[in-house]
Amino acid sequence: MNLRTVDLNLLVALDALLTELHVTRAADRVGLSQPAMSNALSRLRHLFKDELLVRTASGMQATPRAIELSGPTKQVLRQIERVFESDTEFDPAAAIRNFSLRLSDLLSLLLLPTLLDRITRCAPGISLNILHLPPIRTIEALEKDEIDLALSTGLKHSNSICAEIVMSDRMVCVMRSGHPLAQEPLDLDAFLGQRHLKISMSPTDMRFVDDVLAGDQLKRNVSLNVPHWLTVPSILARTDLLSVMPGRLASAIAGDGLVARDLPFASAPFNWVLYWHRRHDENRAIGWLRKQIRISFDASRL
Repeated sequence: MNLRTVDLNLLVALDALLTELHVTRAADRVGLSQPAMSNALSRLRHLFKDELLVRTASGMQATPRAIELSGPTKQVLRQIERVFESDTEFDPAAAIRNFSLRLSDLLSLLLLPTLLDRITRCAPGISLNILHLPPIRTIEALEKDEIDLALSTGLKHSNSICAEIVMSDRMVCVMRSGHPLAQEPLDLDAFLGQRHLKISMSPTDMRFVDDVLAGDQLKRNVSLNVPHWLTVPSILARTDLLSVMPGRLASAIAGDGLVARDLPFASAPFNWVLYWHRRHDENRAIGWLRKQIRISFDASRL
């Protein structure tokens, strides 16, 4: 294909269409009229010889070919943006830029309120795109330049990935304040004798609790397994379930009628770590955001 015959602005339209799965919302996203976006979709269909978006009973859905194009399109657009960026002239107060970060819902709760407050005051043109990716996919996204930064713990990576500790933490046991065990130190027999709520997507649960117990041929009585943290406080407040979670999170939700107790067995402390690709080690814009994240964690330390 001769690139001189292709309008590369179509890539911007394609990314918006595959993100929104809606022509009008895609048009609003990039500042086009609805007819202009419809025309762009027609041209894209002709270019790729595929429908890309098809109408279903539940709305527009991407075709397999469109799903295949989504990742490479985002990557190409990010690389084009990098070409026109001048890091030596990065001024957060005047910059118009979107950063992509990998954050879990847990870390989003701990970081985003303070971080967004800082960004709104000192860099109003900066926006954030938050993604929750599994560990292996996180490293892949950093390698492919699909995200700028990632916050997680214990990720295995090559020398191409830089890592910086931003916050220390430890696991604690959380229960409702009226729980029969809430008024006394927690011993191992009582801990194992209770029913537990487990967060299936949390690597800290497995690494610092279940693996430790398994080493002594012990295990928790898990009666509820959920995929995220959002429902945990309300479930704990209304049941006698126990949940093990990072102490920083426990402190953040302590006002919801919940109390935290030390674990009745040895569990090593751990660190929350900020990751980025070495190619951006001297990038002033990403370096600025790393600094804002560090300051935000320090300011919101519980």
